[in-house]
Amino acid sequence: MIFEMTTQVRVSNIEEGHKWYETLLNKKPDFIPHDGFVEWELIPGCWLQVAEGNLTEGNGPLRLGVTNIEAERERLIKELNIDNFEIYSRPEVSAKWGTFTDPWGNRLGFFEYLDKTEEQARIKAIMRKEGV
Repeated sequence: MIFEMTTQVRVSNIEEGHKWYETLLNKKPDFIPHDGFVEWELIPGCWLQVAEGNLTEGNGPLRLGVTNIEAERERLIKELNIDNFEIYSRPEVSAKWGTFTDPWGNRLGFFEYLDKTEEQARIKAIMRKEGV
């Protein structure tokens, strides 16, 4: 049974990576187990780990669900100088999405449900699981 997940990105400088991802996620890390490593619990049981080490290629994208992708894109352009963040959609897909890279080449992105009723149902289901 799978009950939790982690995904890890590598950065060449943990101080810079910590600051960059803290700004991206708009929150402090939930856990710093040791030097060279920080973690955020994005949703219950879903962890993003940022580790200092050798950079890897071909991972991702890790896409995070948001309620307003355009506002998030504008925030990242302003706060993190993201310069290549196009938003896409297709008629057969129930979300719009965009992908960008961090300064270390890790592919990240956001997605937004087009059906706001579905979006609210997903948010409520997650909050129930979290006990909120």
